[in-house]
Amino acid sequence: MSEKTMVRTMAERCGWVGQDPLYVDYHDTEWGVPQHDSRVLFETLVLESFQSGLSWLTILKKREGFRKAFAGFDAEAIAGWGDSDVARLLADPGIVRHRGKIRATIANAKAWVALERDPGFSAFLWNFVDGSPLQNRFTAIADIPSETPLSKQISSELKKRGFTFCGPKTVYAFMQAAGMVNDHVVDCPCYERTVSLGRECKSQ
Repeated sequence: MSEKTMVRTMAERCGWVGQDPLYVDYHDTEWGVPQHDSRVLFETLVLESFQSGLSWLTILKKREGFRKAFAGFDAEAIAGWGDSDVARLLADPGIVRHRGKIRATIANAKAWVALERDPGFSAFLWNFVDGSPLQNRFTAIADIPSETPLSKQISSELKKRGFTFCGPKTVYAFMQAAGMVNDHVVDCPCYERTVSLGRECKSQ
């Protein structure tokens, strides 16, 4: 690929990506791809809650540290953690050390375990969009909302189930990341691929 072609391709991507290779790879291979694995969805929600007030690139750079510190995001294990684990995590430079968010993760793990039993965390979430991603057609990232009536509804329902640190903005970012909504701009090379993945969800 020539340098000129590479620059053009980079420019066509969603404008929030930048040029950091880690960010580009995340955008190209993960963001907006429909995710139905309950454990992965739990990880995504936790990381989005830690991202609040920070850049997503900061979280991406620490993602492996988070996975190690939080037992591979094994919610059943995390649900049994207590004060000694909070202290351990607050001393871990591999994650974002925020006492409130750490405690929220433990509380959210307990809520996840209960919800996973019935009807299942993934099923609970995807039911809000009838099992297939919402397909938006934004032409500029400035047009993409930070929250929607649906993200407010999901946030409210999650809180009723015992989840915390999951306000409407965090939930909408989660929906985008988990592919519940396709917010790649229409000129982005990933847009049509993500639309196709959404059609596959409908056919299943």
